[in-house]
Amino acid sequence: MKLKLPNPGVDDRIPSHKDLERMEKEEAGDRPKWDNKVQYLLTCVGFCVGLGNVWRFPYLCQSHGGGAFMIPFLILLVLEGIPLLHLEFAIGQRLRKGSVGVWRSINPYLTGVGIASLLVSFLVGLYYNTIMAWIMWYLFNSFQNPLPWSQCPLNANRTGLLEECERSSTVDYFWYRETLNTSTAIEEAGGLQWWMVLSLVAAWTLLYVCCIRGIETTGKAVYVTSTLPYVVLTIFLIRGLTLKGSTDGIKYLFTPDVNELMKPTTWLDAGAQVFYAFSLAWGGLISFSSYNPVHNNCMQDAVILSAVTGLTSIYAATVTYSIIGFRATQNYDNCVNENIMALTNTFDLPEMSINSSNYDEALSQLNSSYPDAFLGLGIQTCDLQKLLSEGVEGTGLAFIVFTEAITKMPGSPAWSVLFFFMLFCLGLSTLFGNIEGVVAPLTDLNVLPKNWPQEVLTGATCMVSFIISLLFAQHSGIYWVTLFDNFAGSIPLLTIGLFEMIAVVYIYGIDRFNEDIEFMIGHKPSLYWQISWRFISPIILLVILVFYLVTQTQQELTYLVWDPSSAEFPGLTSVPYPSWISSIIFLLAGVPSLIVPMYALCRLVFVYLKRKRKSSDKTVQIS
Repeated sequence: MKLKLPNPGVDDRIPSHKDLERMEKEEAGDRPKWDNKVQYLLTCVGFCVGLGNVWRFPYLCQSHGGGAFMIPFLILLVLEGIPLLHLEFAIGQRLRKGSVGVWRSINPYLTGVGIASLLVSFLVGLYYNTIMAWIMWYLFNSFQNPLPWSQCPLNANRTGLLEECERSSTVDYFWYRETLNTSTAIEEAGGLQWWMVLSLVAAWTLLYVCCIRGIETTGKAVYVTSTLPYVVLTIFLIRGLTLKGSTDGIKYLFTPDVNELMKPTTWLDAGAQVFYAFSLAWGGLISFSSYNPVHNNCMQDAVILSAVTGLTSIYAATVTYSIIGFRATQNYDNCVNENIMALTNTFDLPEMSINSSNYDEALSQLNSSYPDAFLGLGIQTCDLQKLLSEGVEGTGLAFIVFTEAITKMPGSPAWSVLFFFMLFCLGLSTLFGNIEGVVAPLTDLNVLPKNWPQEVLTGATCMVSFIISLLFAQHSGIYWVTLFDNFAGSIPLLTIGLFEMIAVVYIYGIDRFNEDIEFMIGHKPSLYWQISWRFISPIILLVILVFYLVTQTQQELTYLVWDPSSAEFPGLTSVPYPSWISSIIFLLAGVPSLIVPMYALCRLVFVYLKRKRKSSDKTVQIS
């Protein structure tokens, strides 16, 4: 089945296969191209493998039964991720344009798909590079011994330590107070913070330098940014395995809770994670593939990239949980030692009569022998499994959990430099795709002067992005980053992915698409690709999209704040968003999601009015 859209009557036609080969020869000196296949694959790996592999995937594993979560993740990777990835690679390579040009070539009524991708890439890039600024701030502070987040600062009178830091922890205090100096509500902006502004300047300047000439410069940078994280992850894994408790963390990660497989949320979260892991619908992959030779094997590229992305997620989770296991064991030992000290002093027991090996037995015996005295001691409950299950998502994992674990390692500054440099490389290589997902569509739209060189267009994009991202340099910045992360990079991406499937399979035509792939790689796609593109992948995307829309409308929108005066402190307090935040959410999630049908409707009205006016003019001339 092929849907028929109105004939727009434009000259932006799709070139034939012969035209395509001729165009490739003519473009040899003008259109950018990859120096080699390795450079292209490394760029795509760097774009897909990002910060989410280090902190979002481990959190989802912890939340959904450890190893059990990997089962639906890998299944949906095959049924959802690989087909859409191959589709974006193939359509970009076939039409040799950015995300706007590709969909406009198929039909001008689909131009909104590319514009939506542009908006999402722009919005995600704003807060993503803010996270890069935070990483650079921590990287800069890592060149100190001791690390600044390893100890509490003195109070104003220099008579003791700051009470807020003592009540929470050194890593929490450095993150929320010294780095972010966070306010207690999103509406309390508090003004700009100079150290965050300088960090943002550094982050956007560095990104501009790396992207100044498009793939000519990013293609060189990925040799470092895409490979170094694997080296650092391996170093951390080797070091982590030598730490006490690391195996407990890894065992906890891979111990499956099969009951989680019966829950729909496990499968839906796995499907969403697959979608985000491949950086689909941002437009960057379409642009990158458009710089390939016509006969490049895009099917093979999709399979290779899928395998690398999936295995990297599991590998990064293993490294993460080796460190989490060490941290949990350290906290468990501290809890046990504090209890032993309290018991020894209270019951006047001989020194070393209670230790970690006989702790549980001695605790039970003292509790039964002296129940009254035991109750007044305030003995803490020390549970290693509970400590392992205290997963922290996103920035909390990087800037709190990991930093706390690193402070307990010998030579902690060196490990801190390695860790944050790894995060820096992961984030930078992902941002290459974000910038490409903005600059290439702007070029396709011809909204800017044609004589603008690549350097000026990229510079203008980075400058505008920097100005807007000053929103995140305020005291309320982290709350805005969380808002952007929750809404700009969620529902719009699912919507765009669904429209991409519909556009290629049912508007461009699956038979025509199969012929294009046969022309490019020498054979038609197998039955697996046909079933996935026609039915399975669109249905999965639709189910996930509906699920997220239903859950978002049913629950009260809240966010976590750092408030030392709250009853929950130390810790984050959940508070509802102010009513006006709904307008911001609509701009972040609603506009990119609705722009596809709205653009098609506006164009339909425009074409109708134009034809009606021409018809009226002819009638007047005849009369």
